[in-house]
Amino acid sequence: MLQEYYIKPKTLDRIRDSWLGEPIETYVTWLAERGYTPSSIRRRVPILMHFGGFARDSGAVSFEELPGLVDGFVEHWVRTRRRKGRSKEAKRLVAGTARTPVEQMLTLILPGHARPRKEPQPLPFVETVPGFFEFLRRDRGLREASIYLYENHLRRFERYLKRVGLQSFEELSPAMLSAFTVESGRDLGKHALSALCTHVRIFLQYLYREELISRDLGASVDRPRIYRLSSVPRSISWDEVQRMLEAVDRRSPVGKRDFAILLLLVTYGLRAREIAALTLDSIDWQRDRLQVPDRKAGHHTAFPLSSVVGEAIIDYLRSGRPERADRALFLSTKPPFGPVSHNVVSHRAAWYLRMAGISVSRSGSHTLRHACVQRLVDAQFPLKTIGDYIGHRDPRSTEIYSKIDLENLRDVALGDGESVL
Repeated sequence: MLQEYYIKPKTLDRIRDSWLGEPIETYVTWLAERGYTPSSIRRRVPILMHFGGFARDSGAVSFEELPGLVDGFVEHWVRTRRRKGRSKEAKRLVAGTARTPVEQMLTLILPGHARPRKEPQPLPFVETVPGFFEFLRRDRGLREASIYLYENHLRRFERYLKRVGLQSFEELSPAMLSAFTVESGRDLGKHALSALCTHVRIFLQYLYREELISRDLGASVDRPRIYRLSSVPRSISWDEVQRMLEAVDRRSPVGKRDFAILLLLVTYGLRAREIAALTLDSIDWQRDRLQVPDRKAGHHTAFPLSSVVGEAIIDYLRSGRPERADRALFLSTKPPFGPVSHNVVSHRAAWYLRMAGISVSRSGSHTLRHACVQRLVDAQFPLKTIGDYIGHRDPRSTEIYSKIDLENLRDVALGDGESVL
């Protein structure tokens, strides 16, 4: 499995020849089966190599001695990677980055070893503002995944207020909120910081509504400016799509499954979550229809079932899908043969793009979704039609695909830079 993530023989030999080589390879296989991205796997292996060196230097000679060295290794990891001015929150994240892969690997190789369970954290501001999260559920109708983001962001805000010694919400000021935003910006990207600011603003507006503060401070939290349509869709050409599909070994069960998944991505522009949610009942063979339920826009979509896609799914069902009672359409190829997750779908798409030698930033299932949309744009379908086809909630989300004319841009790039009048 390691050879799928490391090309250089010297790197492979160094990992396998280390005294934790076999546990590391077992762990990498475990990660891949659960759909971890290649970049995530490649980040974790060096940490385990460092842990192995740290354990040897500490006198460890057996795997059974490793659990007692985890805390010391994490402290060493944070100390050697400390940067001037790094916040406590950043140090906590660095510590978690080191501890998680080590604990996961030890759980795999040591029978009976259990990762230390964290005590469930109380909701932020649960004592001072007990009704806020119920307000999010009842009045704003947010899903649990969205509320979870609020928890994380407001927990950061709560820690900050405790650190600066805030005694009452009435002591909040625009200057204090601005300082919080600046500090958070050191750890977060623009989009994450924008979400944080939005959640804090809504929290402040709720405080004002409940008369816990005398003025509405929501407008005092400035979000970073993110220009709409500033990025370029990470699409690939249709020739590259064909090259990727040809890279699939359709003789194996995993190849049959992955080929059907890739066709669904490029034909219908489905999201990874939508593919993972497909069941055997999603396909109406009598009417040649594909039913996609619970899309992001909150509706169901019925597509005509392409003959090519249908044949690939039939091939998988007959010769690739494990015989299980589970109604999920796509299953893992290894025990316990559970339904594939959306992470697996994205990981396999990225893997075949690399296999085909196609370089694209942040490769994954969305790359193929973008390729589907770009093909529809190039065919001059109306943006509203395209948005409905791929399940965009907001028609404006499709506008980014009309921003560029890829073929004309290629001509410009290949030209001599001079225009002929």
